Amino acid sequence: MKDVFEQIGGLVEHAGRMHEELVLLERKVVVLLEENKRLSIENAQLRKLLKNDKNSEREQHEVPSVYIGEGYDNLARLYHEGFHICNVYYGHLRTEGDCLFCLSFLNK
Repeated sequence: MKDVFEQIGGLVEHAGRMHEELVLLERKVVVLLEENKRLSIENAQLRKLLKNDKNSEREQHEVPSVYIGEGYDNLARLYHEGFHICNVYYGHLRTEGDCLFCLSFLNK
């Protein structure tokens, strides 16, 4: 009889450890799914930009590439296309609306 209770106790312990492992795996899957979604959105935006910029790229090679304000204009364009331009999140996709850091940088 004692052996049966020891076996049951061992199975309960084993089931508890498996549950903990499953919870950890579930958290990892959620993180990976969120990252995949973010990267899919970013990839779609980048493909759209590349498609739209093919014609404008030809025009840029014909026009002198350096003029006052070009850097600011490029950063403003990137921001309006949905990317961070602030030093905190530079280059990352903006997923939650406007960024105060980026806006303060643009207003300087």
